[in-house]
Amino acid sequence: MEFKTGLKLASVILASTFVLAACGSDDAATKESTATAESETLQDGSYLLEEKNFDDNGWSVVFGVTVEDGQIKESTYDYVNDAGELKTKDAEYQKAMKDKVGTGPAEYIPAYNQALVDAQDPSAVEVVSGATHSHELFVEYAQQLVDAAAEGKTETIEIDN
Repeated sequence: MEFKTGLKLASVILASTFVLAACGSDDAATKESTATAESETLQDGSYLLEEKNFDDNGWSVVFGVTVEDGQIKESTYDYVNDAGELKTKDAEYQKAMKDKVGTGPAEYIPAYNQALVDAQDPSAVEVVSGATHSHELFVEYAQQLVDAAAEGKTETIEIDN
């Protein structure tokens, strides 16, 4: 009988430890994220990132941000094909993707761009269901542009994809 009581008590203590540890790590991560955001002052200017190569579907990322008064005022993430056409303007691609996964570039790309302007933090941009790969690239490339803006480096970032 004493063994069962001791086991129950140990289980409660262990569970409490996990709950408290989880709460504590969220606070630390939030404080670190806030400190990073506060210490990272963006320098005004236009920052551009381009992929050098086209992907298997014939697209490459072109991504620009404009910073004014230390804030991202515009984000122009999109894809371009060899004819210079933007993926957000390709009605055929939009329909095919929307039919297959429920969203298309005319919807998720503007959503990602607006979310970056609103949040001012690439990691705060939430994924649009059906556009996970684009989200991963968006967040990675947006962070590179934010880093460049923090340093005032306006040279085009070229990605050898």
